[in-house]
Amino acid sequence: MSRSGLAAGRPRGRITRGTTNINRLRRVDRAMVSDRRIRQALAVAHPLAVDLGYGGRPDTAVEMATRLRSVVPNLDMVGLEIDPERIVPPRDGVRFALGGFELAGLHPHLVRAFNVLRQYDEDEVAAAWAQMQAALAPGGLIVEGTCDEIGRRCCWILLDTDGPLELTLSWSPAHTQHPSELAERLPKALIHHNIAGEAIHALLVAADRCWDRAASHETYGPRDRWRYAREMMVDSGIAVTIPRGRRVDNLLSVPWELVAPN
Repeated sequence: MSRSGLAAGRPRGRITRGTTNINRLRRVDRAMVSDRRIRQALAVAHPLAVDLGYGGRPDTAVEMATRLRSVVPNLDMVGLEIDPERIVPPRDGVRFALGGFELAGLHPHLVRAFNVLRQYDEDEVAAAWAQMQAALAPGGLIVEGTCDEIGRRCCWILLDTDGPLELTLSWSPAHTQHPSELAERLPKALIHHNIAGEAIHALLVAADRCWDRAASHETYGPRDRWRYAREMMVDSGIAVTIPRGRRVDNLLSVPWELVAPN
């Protein structure tokens, strides 16, 4: 065992750029807080969450803990980094330690791995997923995805121990002209499949089409316009998840089987 109390040993993975920004992952944090499946996964006696690959500064791990503790006050939070130079002392109730896809011997109920696999090859994704899945606590979940440098556009996949469950696209209503602009931020498992004949491409084309058809609702603002566009997608037979209540962010969530690569 290491002095941090976590399992010693070589972390699985490789050092990436580690770029980060304060509040960069606010959209995925907000979505996790309101996701009933994630709240259920954390509804245990000793809930543990891991922010894997928090980067050159620990800000996003601390922000994740703060937001999740608004609904799970007793949450234990650990930030893991594969670069020993990025490990910092505990702060704001968050521990930091050396670790990679093996999760440092921890068995968390929730793992967020953001902007990590984007720097890997697509054929490395399945193995990285499998390593994290193998370490999860029973009923645990993984949120794996990518966002732009300041967090205006985010895409992620929700996984459990059996595999991917759902894809979500989340964006700032004021800074995106069409849903398809999120294509460059798709998770590594999908980003190279945004071509004609692939399901993710068809989804983005449909989202753009419905967005354009909803132009008459622009006077009510881009959030209301997207709400109508999303309802059009449902009416056309696309299995889009309609979130409860009004949201700060525009969201598009669909079952994984709707976008899985051919």
